Amino acid sequence: MLQRIWRDCDWTIIICTLLLVAMGVVAIGSATHINQTGLHFSTLVAKQLIFFLINVALVIGIQFMDYHKLKDWANGIYIVTIMLLLAVIFVGTSALGAQRWIQLGPITLQPSEFSKLLMIICMAKMLESRYNKLDTFKSLVVPILYVGVPILLVFMQPDLGTSLVYIAIFVGMLFVSGIRLRLVRIIATVGVLLMPLAWFVLKDYQKQRILVFMNPDIDPFGSGYHIIQSKIAIGSGLIFGKGIFNGTQSQLNFLPENHTDFIFSVIGEEFGFVGCIIVLFLLFMLIYRSIKVAYMCNDNFGMLLATGIATMFTFEVLVNVGMTIGIMPVTGIPLPFLSYGVSALTTNMLSIGILLNIAMQRTKYIF
Repeated sequence: MLQRIWRDCDWTIIICTLLLVAMGVVAIGSATHINQTGLHFSTLVAKQLIFFLINVALVIGIQFMDYHKLKDWANGIYIVTIMLLLAVIFVGTSALGAQRWIQLGPITLQPSEFSKLLMIICMAKMLESRYNKLDTFKSLVVPILYVGVPILLVFMQPDLGTSLVYIAIFVGMLFVSGIRLRLVRIIATVGVLLMPLAWFVLKDYQKQRILVFMNPDIDPFGSGYHIIQSKIAIGSGLIFGKGIFNGTQSQLNFLPENHTDFIFSVIGEEFGFVGCIIVLFLLFMLIYRSIKVAYMCNDNFGMLLATGIATMFTFEVLVNVGMTIGIMPVTGIPLPFLSYGVSALTTNMLSIGILLNIAMQRTKYIF
């Protein structure tokens, strides 16, 4: 069994993941570095490494199961997802103006992060039975309601960024499920026409983020501060960067949330254009191989699973990198495998485990 796993694993996915996590650990270490105490591993770096090793064990364990079993557990997974999101509302802890976390002793978990992968599993099961049958508005009612409940619960936290990730994943999976393009055009048109009404649903700080996205200079020391400092950090890195622990914006704490949402800004400042290109290339290869796994899969459930994971990675990379260079509004979406976060790292690593399992099972079915 171990021999077959070793032989049939997608090593491109594994190598890209390991390199991204390694670069993330270095960037987190630099972002949380304190000059006065010299070089050291911060507590956050230690946590990231510990949970990475735990997740490596989980990824290896996933290879000994058949991903088709997830289909049998999908209904239970959906109930657990809803319960986790409800728990955040009633017993969650607050930070930075939002209630998104559950405190379990020394560990802070963000259920909305885990729920992305859990919902991919549930949506894959739900859409498999509707493959090539999404040709009327009536056929879309159940899928929209099914996904709409967790989206609403996440939006209430409030967590607009993760809500958008849900929507992006759902749209990506609908496309490969064979939805009629006529329905897509009608829904897109209606969505664009109704978009101005969404303004009245947003919180004040969310409205401010959109205004600042269009013009950061309207509030340079408030809501626009993040974008301005991020662009300064990335631009100042030039070609080869200032070197690890030498980034002025990150080391002197001008750059907020530099170990989480704005980790790409740290990489841009300290490793320059070259470092950014390496990170983007590794992310591109990871997404490309995810799409390849979906394309080569021999069953609809596996194809939908891989598509959902590929869509999740793609959307998170586009939004996170986009906000650091000022072409996307600031949201709390982490950069996969690079941003600090136990919940995000676990979700991404388990996603990799499922992708590797699909790739391995595909080889078994073909031969």
